[in-house]
Amino acid sequence: MKLLIFTLCLVFAFGRLTAQTNVWRPSPGHMQIPIWPGAVPDAGAQPITGPESITNLLTPDGTPWVAAINVTQPTMTVYSPEGTNTGVAVVVLPGGGYTSLAMDLEGTEICDWLTSRGITALLLKYRVPVKKEKPYYESRAALQDAQRTLGLVRLRAAEWHIDPRKIGVIGFSAGGHLVASTSTHFDKRTYPPVDAADKQSCRPDFVISLYPGHLWYEDKPFVLNPNVPVTTNTPPTFLVHAENDSINHVNNSLVYYIALKKAGIPVEMHLYAEGEHAFGLRRPEFAVAEWPRLVEKWLGTIRMTSK
Repeated sequence: MKLLIFTLCLVFAFGRLTAQTNVWRPSPGHMQIPIWPGAVPDAGAQPITGPESITNLLTPDGTPWVAAINVTQPTMTVYSPEGTNTGVAVVVLPGGGYTSLAMDLEGTEICDWLTSRGITALLLKYRVPVKKEKPYYESRAALQDAQRTLGLVRLRAAEWHIDPRKIGVIGFSAGGHLVASTSTHFDKRTYPPVDAADKQSCRPDFVISLYPGHLWYEDKPFVLNPNVPVTTNTPPTFLVHAENDSINHVNNSLVYYIALKKAGIPVEMHLYAEGEHAFGLRRPEFAVAEWPRLVEKWLGTIRMTSK
């Protein structure tokens, strides 16, 4: 019942259901590869109730977005810059409450922006849904997929013209939580090593998290979720949140920011009065639309790109 209520909340937050089609596929010209060479590792995920499919939704203002559901075979799609290549790469983690993935709103549209700035984008279609654990939706299967992807990108960095010292992650909503998990769980894989990719580091070199959830206990004091253990080795982090977010309270970003500051991690946070939830690149009427430009400048300040 609680899962049903949560799913309905997502529908009301993001829009209404319009149609279902087949498994999500990237547009022509982009290479999609499975991230696991064989069976995916067990993560105690809840049983999948149907085949993977695509659900078309509408945002409250009538803008369509595409959600992947019942993902059991995770894939990575490579988006390479067509012009200047900075050597920087970013793994893109869409949101969706760990029950679905916003493949265009927080996926392909983000990849197109990154490649237009000379950055290679790797869109990860990670496993959802995952097992529900109190007091939030745990992300073990998704974390396994993210760790594996970072190793794969480093292994194939030369092939994709990527600097293996300049690989970051960007995530939205649940994906914003996943980038925090990825940046605090990299000393040890959460699955048995498979091949050479798992000998590579799965630590991101920088982290960008937008309107993250699952970082703050809503029914407890103002403390960080202990499953995201910030240390002095956590990567430099960039946070963006709208103060009127009705899905993921702004306290999620605030509590994470404080933990990063206490650990001495370089962190930059931008809060906006308006923007609500899941704004992605689609809210030009609000000041929150400036966040991509700020990220671009920040990447220069942390010496990932030229200023």
